[in-house]
Amino acid sequence: MGTALFYHLTRRPLEQTLAMLLGKALGAQMRVVVRGPDLGRMGWLDEQLWHGAEDGFLPHGMAGGAHDALQPVLLTTGPDAPNGAGCLMTVDGAAVDAADVADMDRVCVLFDGNDPSALEVARDQWKALKAAGASAQYWSEESGRWEMKAQT
Repeated sequence: MGTALFYHLTRRPLEQTLAMLLGKALGAQMRVVVRGPDLGRMGWLDEQLWHGAEDGFLPHGMAGGAHDALQPVLLTTGPDAPNGAGCLMTVDGAAVDAADVADMDRVCVLFDGNDPSALEVARDQWKALKAAGASAQYWSEESGRWEMKAQT
């Protein structure tokens, strides 16, 4: 069973934090699936990841292609991980549950701390995972660096 890591974004935009976390996951030899609720938004993230820092190339692809199983990072709106990912990252309030935490080594929930509705969704997800007995950590960048603020 894995751990859910909630990332409360307050200083850096989603695309920068996602790129940083993806780089760390790939550095740890993990395959990643990034789940979002909106195909258009996932396409936008795809573009942002391709145009990131020159020294931070992140090999990735959008789900639905012929080579999904080969992608180290796969962006999707679906519940599956056809690339055999051990890490799930969710954005924009995408669904996450205790089964996801049980199936993955790591689940990262990224949410915009400046959006009241995103905060509410993340709080509900935290409560549901806690009630299901899943291991979870809450991380905040409020001080300027990432710090763990709570743990179940």
